[in-house]
Amino acid sequence: MLTAPAHYDLSVQGQRLRVTARGVWTIETAASINDALERDYGAVTYDSVDYHLDGVEDMDTAGAYLLTKAMRVGDDIKDWQLVGGTPAQKTLLSVAADAQMGEPPMEPRQWYDILDRLGRATLRFWDELYATLAFVGQFFVMFFGVLLNPRRLRVKSIVALMEEIGLDAAPIVAMLSFAIGAVIAYMGANLLGALGFSVFMVDLVGVAMLRELAVVITAILIAGRSASAFTAQIGAMKMRQEIDAMTVMGLDTFETLVIPRAIACLLTVPILTFLAMMSGILGGLIVAWATPTQISPALFFSRLQETVDLQHFWVGMVKAPFFALVIAVVGCRQGLAVSGSVDSLGSRVTTSVVQAIFAVILIDAMFAVLFYQLGV
Repeated sequence: MLTAPAHYDLSVQGQRLRVTARGVWTIETAASINDALERDYGAVTYDSVDYHLDGVEDMDTAGAYLLTKAMRVGDDIKDWQLVGGTPAQKTLLSVAADAQMGEPPMEPRQWYDILDRLGRATLRFWDELYATLAFVGQFFVMFFGVLLNPRRLRVKSIVALMEEIGLDAAPIVAMLSFAIGAVIAYMGANLLGALGFSVFMVDLVGVAMLRELAVVITAILIAGRSASAFTAQIGAMKMRQEIDAMTVMGLDTFETLVIPRAIACLLTVPILTFLAMMSGILGGLIVAWATPTQISPALFFSRLQETVDLQHFWVGMVKAPFFALVIAVVGCRQGLAVSGSVDSLGSRVTTSVVQAIFAVILIDAMFAVLFYQLGV
């Protein structure tokens, strides 16, 4: 049974409208005074609204929405505050006010909007760069601290992560590298065979796979597979407040979550790179043997040993630890930056993959310039 219908009083003091509500403001009672209340709102002039709800016995979202119609009369949006009432009533009014005031349609401002987006993107870039550099500095301090005190290493976590990062990724790395080696061999057979230099296809496959493609393909695959996994795992822990619980227990976040993943990447990415090199060369060998060039395996390996210097192998292997650290740092950094929403987790996972792949290609280009200057 309803104890009291919805009643209200309106009074204007200066430019402030005082709305005093009493009774039960629910969908059953408030609808009966909707038209009268709207007319009374439109009959007075004011700049802001004060709500006094001490006499309200009950209120739902329908009643709150009806009261907040005072905040928007025509195209003018009014300021408001709750003077008397409970926290629950304030929450209802806030939700109803957000729905009531909504974003007004904006006129297109082509050049202004472009510059605005560009400026915001620039600020986000510098903020992200600063946060990443701070994270990298903190990471290396903790990383060298753990290396100087090996008892702090979490061996079980490192072994489990090595299985996840390395062993589980080995089939896809080998398969993709095999396919890339085969594609390069086919290209070499077509282009060089037309000139009568089919045997140089071996040089092309060897140098390309050992020096560049094997390590880059491996790094990109690990960036898409493991960096996203790091971000998702750590981000989910942060959303469930597990990281806060670890901090309360006295566990260091870097030592527990970041360092094991970095060490696991450091140990597995070079091994996967070597596997990718061998798979790519095997793909090139099979294509060279199967195509009309008919380069036998013996001739293939003999040519490879004679013309492809061992330094190409070491150039590729030297890059692997740097790529591994970049992938681990970016993945963990984005995971720790996740806020409490699912949208934030999805956004950070995407950012993690994009940043990791971008960093891998950028570092590879820097190595290419460096090795060119060194004559390697």
